[in-house]
Amino acid sequence: MDELQLFRGDTVLLKGKKRRESVCIVLSDDTCSDEKVRMNRVVRNNLRVRLGDVISIQPCPDVKYGKRIHVLPIDDTVEGITGNIFEVYLKPYFLEAYRPIRKGDIFLVRGGMRAVEFKVVETDPSPYCIVAPDTVIHCEGEPIKREDEEESLNEVGYDDIGGVRKQLAQIKEMVELPLRHPALFKAIGVKTHGEVERRIVSQLLTLMDGLKQRAHVIVMAATNRPNSIDPALRRFGRFDREVDIGIPDATGRLEILQIHTKNMKLADDVDLEQVANETHGHVGADLAALCSEAALQAIRKKMDLIDLEDETIDAEVMNSLAVTMDDFRVRVQGVSVCLLYKKATLTFYNI
Repeated sequence: MDELQLFRGDTVLLKGKKRRESVCIVLSDDTCSDEKVRMNRVVRNNLRVRLGDVISIQPCPDVKYGKRIHVLPIDDTVEGITGNIFEVYLKPYFLEAYRPIRKGDIFLVRGGMRAVEFKVVETDPSPYCIVAPDTVIHCEGEPIKREDEEESLNEVGYDDIGGVRKQLAQIKEMVELPLRHPALFKAIGVKTHGEVERRIVSQLLTLMDGLKQRAHVIVMAATNRPNSIDPALRRFGRFDREVDIGIPDATGRLEILQIHTKNMKLADDVDLEQVANETHGHVGADLAALCSEAALQAIRKKMDLIDLEDETIDAEVMNSLAVTMDDFRVRVQGVSVCLLYKKATLTFYNI
């Protein structure tokens, strides 16, 4: 806080994954180390981050008081509530609190015996503001469906893809850079990608004749038979850039394992770096199957404590479940994922 010149009660802008942002009030905590911050589950969901992820924090002193905001509840959190939602939940929550909010964020309000989740639909000014006593709060409208929110939470982004760091950099260079910053290319006198439908081969042109002639259109394609592609498609102005996604190396395998295990409960003895080093030759599907089988193996070890006839499982059994290093080494009949590749680094003596 001293380095950022922040004081208790200041407003900060947090940046997470998938270009998600949120505004929060900062508080000091002597029990938290300098390189870490504490956030509740609601804020983490708004930023699309999990425990242990990296976020960006910057002071945001210029947040203006809101003239009006529009918030709607999430449907499954207001089922059975018949009272005035504004009087029971929103008014006490914002009263003299000067809370910062951002468009698109979800916040949790507790009142009585219930907790209701609300989504910020609109703010004036946008995209964020501070709810002051003079701010008009609108909450009219149909509740937001939980399914729609969960779908947005599960959006796939670059952070959900591992083992292809170099290839992602190439794709960003080919797609995002010219679309987001075409001025860079104009400044050096070259044309950005665009109007590709004018230069496409006739076979694809027939399928894409619905495209209008417009700039900022990029066509991407994938194949598992690169040697069978017509050379005409590879000429400049057509599919003139190729990204080869091969078998991941140890660093790539570690990234893939971290993605597949980010929601798994791992024991302290699990060393994902060792697993990555010992799975030479495995691709993403193999590593996904390995993680799945390791989780199933952890459950199999507790089967004698689980009564399949009961509708619920004992809480102690649930809490004791954790995937160990031995679970990753299991060999399941019919599944070809196990730590078999002991000689990932070959020398002349191995040939």
